[in-house]
Parts: sequence; C-alpha cells; structure tokens
Amino acid sequence: MLLVILLAAGMAAGLAAAQPALGPQGRADGPFHRQLWLIPSPVAGVAMRTSVFRPPGPGPFPLAVINHGSTQSESQRARQAAPEFPELTPWFLARGYVVAVPQRPGHGTTGGPYIEDQNGCENADYLTSGKNTAASIAAAIDYMTARRFVRRTGIIVVGQSAGAWGALALAGRNPRGLKAVINFAGGRGGRVNNRPNNNCAPDRLVETAGRFGRDARVPTLWIYTLNDGYFPPALSKRMADAYAQAGGRVEYHLLGQFGSEGHELATSRGGEALWAPVVERFMNKLR
Repeated sequence: MLLVILLAAGMAAGLAAAQPALGPQGRADGPFHRQLWLIPSPVAGVAMRTSVFRPPGPGPFPLAVINHGSTQSESQRARQAAPEFPELTPWFLARGYVVAVPQRPGHGTTGGPYIEDQNGCENADYLTSGKNTAASIAAAIDYMTARRFVRRTGIIVVGQSAGAWGALALAGRNPRGLKAVINFAGGRGGRVNNRPNNNCAPDRLVETAGRFGRDARVPTLWIYTLNDGYFPPALSKRMADAYAQAGGRVEYHLLGQFGSEGHELATSRGGEALWAPVVERFMNKLR
C-alpha cells in the first residue's frame, strides 16, 4: 500500500512539473513588449494562452482586454492561431493601457473543452454561450488586475463577433472596475452554411441582447459595418435597440463598407481609419 501511495504521489508530482506555471512564459519581445502569459480559465486545469502587451514604465496601468471571435466548427477552432488585433492593440498601448488578448478554452493551443457552444440553430442558446464567453473574459480580468502593474479600475473590454457578444454578457454582470465595453460586430449564429446574411436565429439573438441590457450599467459602444455578412445593418440595429430599450447604455454606429467583409474590421489592417475616430470620441466621453 505504501508503494502504491508513493507511486501515485510521484505521478502527481510529475504531472504538476510537466504543466507550466501560470503567469509570464519567457521574455517580452518586440516594440510592444509582447509576452506570452498563461492565465486561469473557468475550466479547471485549462490555462488560457494570452498575449500581454505593456507600455513602458512600471505602471500601474489601466487594462484593456481584447477578445476574439469563435466558430461552431471544432476543426477550425483547433487550428485557430493566437488572436491578433494588429491595430487595436497598439492603439490602446499608445494610450497607456496594458493589453491582454486571451485565447479562450476550446480554441487553438489553449485547448480544453468548448464551453461557448450555442447548441445549433433550432435550439440556439445565445444566452448561455454569451455568459460562458463572459466567464473567460472575467477570469482574465481577475487575474490581470491582481498584478502590481495593472490597475483594478478603468477596465475596458473590447470584443469582436463572439468575443463582443461575451463582452456584452459581461456588461450585464457589472463587474467591479469595468469602465466600458466596445463591441465590434458582436453576435452569434452568423452565416449559416457560410451563406452571408443568413443568421441562425435572429429573433432569439435580438431577444438575448435585451436580456444582456436589462442589468447592464456601463456604457457600451457598438460598431458594425454596411457589408457585415454575419450581422447585417437591420439585425445589428435591432440588437442595439433591444439592449437599449431594456435599460442598457448604447452608442451605436453603422460604418461604411470595409474590404470584402466588414465583419473583419477589428481584426484587419486598414480598419483603423474607420473605427478610430469613433472609439476616440467614445473614450473621451468616459473621462
């Protein structure tokens, strides 16, 4: 029996040693001091691989958490590269923010179970999927704001597509320190069978937006484009109106066309000319 206990203890110690510790992994690199961090997720034993960018100096700095989109395709999620926001990240860095870009469970090298499943179309559950995305965002905020170089207040949460949907769900929780949410092309269930303007369950999406807005108290900025093939103008406006009518604070902007697919505005180069003036004015109002 003693031998079994010793073997079990040795195996457990070996597994613990094989798992990298949470926090920074290696040195910061490049002009934006990019560094890989491992951050706890809502899934036990799964750490989110997170790109952390820091301005010069010791801080403490306010925090911006930028959140990627998702897909119902398991194979596409498994191949997802580390999320990149090539213009949003330096924009916030230049304004003195620490920027964290987590890769949530069920995606890419973070791995683990996919907790954001919308449960198909017929029974689309946009509420639960949004709340589960929000849980990962909240975990990133909790961990980063416990670092000495990060402030606990003035937090900005930015999201694109499913990441923005989760950010809106988080706004409904009113976490301490959250200053505002910026929603780029937020929603779920877009492009059924990869057909543009063919949302999975649009009425349910609108209804869920209202549920998120009912309890939210922080300001939210909604940015969509004319040629968003996932959430076209009529649908994005319905979502924003439902959120506002339920009590949420909404500033909605429908921008012009961007490239061949406006849904990618936040993740592509060349989009800053469209979104930056809108975001700048919104941020100035928060001061």
